[in-house]
Amino acid sequence: MSTTNGAESGGGGVGEEERLARAALTRVLEPGDEHGGRWLRELGPRELLARLTSEPYRRGALGGVTERRLQGLRIRAADAEPERDLAAVDAVGGRFVVPGDAEWPRQLDDLGDARPVGLWVRGRAGLRPWALRSVAVVGARACTPYGAHMAASLASGLAERGWVVVSGAAFGVDGAAHRGALAVDGATVAVLACGVDVPYPRGHAGLIGRIAEQGLLVGELPPGAHPTRSRFILRNRVIAALTRGTVVVEAEYRSGSLVTARSAQRLGRYTMGVPGPATSGLSAGVHELLRGEAVLVTDAAEVAELVGDIGELAPARRGPVLPRDLLGPVSARVLEALPPRGTPVTARDAARGAGTGVDETLGSLYELHSLGYVERHGQGWQLTAEAMRRPNTRRGGA
Repeated sequence: MSTTNGAESGGGGVGEEERLARAALTRVLEPGDEHGGRWLRELGPRELLARLTSEPYRRGALGGVTERRLQGLRIRAADAEPERDLAAVDAVGGRFVVPGDAEWPRQLDDLGDARPVGLWVRGRAGLRPWALRSVAVVGARACTPYGAHMAASLASGLAERGWVVVSGAAFGVDGAAHRGALAVDGATVAVLACGVDVPYPRGHAGLIGRIAEQGLLVGELPPGAHPTRSRFILRNRVIAALTRGTVVVEAEYRSGSLVTARSAQRLGRYTMGVPGPATSGLSAGVHELLRGEAVLVTDAAEVAELVGDIGELAPARRGPVLPRDLLGPVSARVLEALPPRGTPVTARDAARGAGTGVDETLGSLYELHSLGYVERHGQGWQLTAEAMRRPNTRRGGA
């Protein structure tokens, strides 16, 4: 099997017979099949495949499921042609990565018996090093312009900080996230619910092609396999396990994106949400997450601060610095003590209002005069017209 294009070798310590058996089993077992995962753990891939293909079949060779279910698995196993599938993925510049390979992302082992049998990977980069510094950005297919903007902005900001953006290549938020990373020549991974040689959705054929060139396409299903509703849902557990955290941008109450987020929570990964309008049904699911254990984020810096290493801090948030913010405490009190435009007051009157001495009040008045806040009329002082127009120069923002 080819390992061209700079990817890590898929060989590792895994024998060719085991690789062939696992490739065959991706045709037999559905993603996330925990019965199949238990059989794999207890028997190993070669023995499991042997029991599924043995003739005559020995009843009770595999427990935990009905005989009807086993018959269906045996039919699939009889039709599996792993050599053909491995040749097909090699033809599109891909490879088959299995547990025990150097490229296998070990965080997927957290899924237990729901761990993928193996991963079909297409692209030049090594999956494991990319996954170690990755964040999932997911959300609604029918997203709003706000959702698309936030997804693209988060993804581009994360990519510029050296993070890999992972999503599902669907319409809406997923597509916007991938495009945001690609726009800044960043790294992105699309986890598919079909074969890595199948452009789905078809409207994203161009985008998926770009990801294959610049990033990685990853899937549990062998070449040529098409998606189903259940495969989309089960794909989300891989997105959650592969990454350090999941950001949900827009999601209704019944959304596959929430499945990803809740999987991330169960796995001990960070779960984040981007808030939307309280009246938006597309943000209702995100807000429900935020009422629980999810963390509110609004930009890439806040995401990186949460999932990153020590020192990756978001900048302190505050409003704009106004000239008045730079005044000393005495001058600020004197400015507050001056009445609105009208009869000028003396330095003594200003000192009484500010609770300061006359000399220091007079010094503050001259400072305020040089800054354009007050003007002098004989022995009296009053606010300038400009000071009255400036925000936050009076109590209440007058």
